[in-house]
Amino acid sequence: MTEEVQKHSVHTLVFRSLKRTHDMFVSNQSNLPPIDELAESIKKKIKTRDCYGAVREIVEKNKAQKMLQSAKQLELQESERDDDLQSNHEGEMAVVPVAQNQALVPKQPPAMPKPKWHPPWKLYRVISGHLGWVRSVAVEPGNEWFATGSADRVIKIWELASGRLKVSLTGHISSVRGLAVSAKHPYLFSCGEDRQVKCWDLEYNKVIRHYHGHLSAVYTLALHPTIDVLITAGRDSTARVWDMRTKANVHTLVGHTNTIASVITQAAEPQVITGSHDCTIRLWDLAAGKSRATLTNHKKSVRSVIFHPTLYMFASASPDNIKQWKCPDGNFVQNLVGHNAIVNCLAVNPEGVLVSGADNGTIHCWDWRTGYNFQRLQAPVQPGSMDSESGIFAMTFDQSGSRLITTEADKTIKIYKEDDNATEESHPVQWRPDILKRKKF
Repeated sequence: MTEEVQKHSVHTLVFRSLKRTHDMFVSNQSNLPPIDELAESIKKKIKTRDCYGAVREIVEKNKAQKMLQSAKQLELQESERDDDLQSNHEGEMAVVPVAQNQALVPKQPPAMPKPKWHPPWKLYRVISGHLGWVRSVAVEPGNEWFATGSADRVIKIWELASGRLKVSLTGHISSVRGLAVSAKHPYLFSCGEDRQVKCWDLEYNKVIRHYHGHLSAVYTLALHPTIDVLITAGRDSTARVWDMRTKANVHTLVGHTNTIASVITQAAEPQVITGSHDCTIRLWDLAAGKSRATLTNHKKSVRSVIFHPTLYMFASASPDNIKQWKCPDGNFVQNLVGHNAIVNCLAVNPEGVLVSGADNGTIHCWDWRTGYNFQRLQAPVQPGSMDSESGIFAMTFDQSGSRLITTEADKTIKIYKEDDNATEESHPVQWRPDILKRKKF
């Protein structure tokens, strides 16, 4: 008879296999030499010196300097004590205070400067005429008229003094999102959601040039102040630099990963700054056509950037806060916190009044130097409009800085001016510097 083979479970078989493997290799492992602790310590010291030698030298130098300073301070204290005892012993009335250790003296917080008083702003004119959201505005250099572009595809030119309509320009086939008036030529530049960039000759009120190249809607444009260059940007995440006369695409500024909502230009470096929905601001080298710095401080989309007219600074607006920066490297200056809405536009005048306009129709007025929010306005909607139509899309000061023009979702243009009857007594500055709450980034 054949013997029955005993069957074992899988666990038993695996355990036996592991035991055999262990017995096979344990003899090799047990014969390892003992660890030499002295050799290990020498090895660690050499590795530390090789990797961190320079840092350790700096630390030791700082320690030696601190010890030297503390020794000098102790000597100074002892000598002053001796002088004090000697003067008291001689009966003199003068008491010499004991010098304290400089490191133990608490630092005084920096004194915040008091903001300059600005008169409050008030609405004094509402202009109707567009049949759609008014998306853009530009004031001509002579300060006689201003142009507005709307979702009704029409550009209208208005007298600044009276508010009367001068002319309507038709040619775009979608919303007009950006306008700029040349200071050197009788030209008006416009861009829109139809991907078109147009140059209008204001002597004939006709389009004389088109700039073709954008792959999607063009949301913003700017004219260089000293050279005949036009910069446009929009939903294709690029900013394009055009030669105004030849219509040549000189540079395509690539780097943003989302819609560019605002572009500004100046004669000094950086010559071009863009703000984008990818939450970044880029400073561009116009000559090279490359990005020279990227500012990533904002946590939400940047919808507006603007230069200060006299200081070498610029500001940016985002739903998280408004930030101020120094040129040319984009060094952060301060946050302007409190406009808790989607801020679409900024405007600043030479007196240092920064104004921000938001999607919910709120306007906040700030003192540029200190960041003090001295006034908050709610733009009234046109009769017959819903409250949800109280959005501000664009704003600008006139050339004198005494009139603020806003373009809004209720299809109107509103003009604000300073209240002549206001005084420092009737509208005092409610300034409470809050150092601890000011963010450093």
